[in-house]
Amino acid sequence: MAREWVWLQCTETQDLNYRITINPKEFDTKKMVSKFCPRLRKHTDHKIKKGK
Repeated sequence: MAREWVWLQCTETQDLNYRITINPKEFDTKKMVSKFCPRLRKHTDHKIKKGK
């Protein structure tokens, strides 16, 4: 099982705030995750963006 690094991108500011590892076979890449956005200082939806 190879895990892969991905970024969580804020849907409002387009900032790449978090870097996490996922198992691509088990994780839905269309899924939105609610995380804290430091620029807006509130929780926003973040989407998965593949690494650079």
